Amino acid sequence: MTARSASRRSDVSSARRSRIAKTLLVALLASACGEEPTVEQQVIAAIREMETHIEAGERRPFMDYVAEDFSGQHGSLNRDQLRALMIVQLNRYQQLQGQLFPIRVEPTGEDSAAAHFRALVTGGANWLPESGQVFDFETHWRRIDGDWRLTAASWDPVPLDEAL
Repeated sequence: MTARSASRRSDVSSARRSRIAKTLLVALLASACGEEPTVEQQVIAAIREMETHIEAGERRPFMDYVAEDFSGQHGSLNRDQLRALMIVQLNRYQQLQGQLFPIRVEPTGEDSAAAHFRALVTGGANWLPESGQVFDFETHWRRIDGDWRLTAASWDPVPLDEAL
């Protein structure tokens, strides 16, 4: 491992620990009040954990959040194809980073929800990314054995003039 990649992993690990700590804090605050976290809090925590895993280059833990019957891009992408896409992206870019903008979660049933958000996704080696794009995400979630799993997702690039 080079010094640069070790430093990058250290930075990602620090950011990951910070996000995980924030997620745990929300869960602890909710339980301290005698309440279970809301559907919104649980789905947002799952999305944030997926973000942390992908930024750390951890494809397998990322995919643990994806349901076996996942359908992406309006039915044109299944779970195995998503896994392959993640491998390609992680190999292509030295470091993927995401900046998620407000996540709106709407319960759609007793054990289902939809989440919508905008994300700036960048891939690059240093401070300035080699490339980046803003996307609008629409995701659908289902509680399976007590855990929230991503069942569907679609994303569309946002033109730069609309992203600002």
